Amino acid sequence: LSTAGTSLGPRVNEIYVNSRTSTLGTLLAGDDDNPGTRLQPYTTFLPKPMLPLGEKPILEHLVDWTRKNGVKSIVLCVSYLRKTIEDYFEDGKKFGVSIEYAISNKPLATAGQLKTADDLIDDTFVCLYGDSIFDFSLRNMIKQHNKKKAFVTMGLNEYKTNLPYGVIETSKNGKVTSWNEKPEIKANINMGCYVMEPEVLDFIPKNKPYGMDDVIKKSMNKKKLVSSFLTKKGFTDIGNKTSYKKAYQEYIQKLGKI
Repeated sequence: LSTAGTSLGPRVNEIYVNSRTSTLGTLLAGDDDNPGTRLQPYTTFLPKPMLPLGEKPILEHLVDWTRKNGVKSIVLCVSYLRKTIEDYFEDGKKFGVSIEYAISNKPLATAGQLKTADDLIDDTFVCLYGDSIFDFSLRNMIKQHNKKKAFVTMGLNEYKTNLPYGVIETSKNGKVTSWNEKPEIKANINMGCYVMEPEVLDFIPKNKPYGMDDVIKKSMNKKKLVSSFLTKKGFTDIGNKTSYKKAYQEYIQKLGKI
């Protein structure tokens, strides 16, 4: 898990996981740009990954999830208010994992923070953003990555939403041909969960803000295989106050059903 790697500002945390041996993970737990601005005032004294979700911080839910999927060693990429994270997780033993830290002292964006873990990564790994909750089979995603011999496998989620307007279709001469009121649209969105080969780090400049989208585009331009793993459930984004409140309420409701 890397808290600094993927996000130093609003986007936080990344986890690095060795997917061949299922023992190493990187979690980006920093903030991309201005630390946690979209979740102010909650993040004034706490880094976003340490905001509570039930009785545990978000980051602990991620550590638990990766451990249950076979991850035993984790790199947390940390930056903003990193001492809070380091004091809570220490070496990871009480959470059933081994934790190391990659540290940045300035916002580096998602890929820039991952680069801080360069010296700790030498095999296929998993990288996670630290401001999301996942509940799908990471094991299956890793297996697919290895089977396809991909350079990068991106975790995608099928996102559905309804447009708030009626959609009108017309012919070339302007004649109205159909009216679809508030239609549902679907798209596959990036979850911030990747399985990667260590050579991907060669595409990231050191000590410079760099986005994960730039890394993926560069990989494709160099004809590397960028594959995808699609899930329809098991992803909750906690990027702003609205989504955080919604995730918290859903978690409490889920506990009530147990």
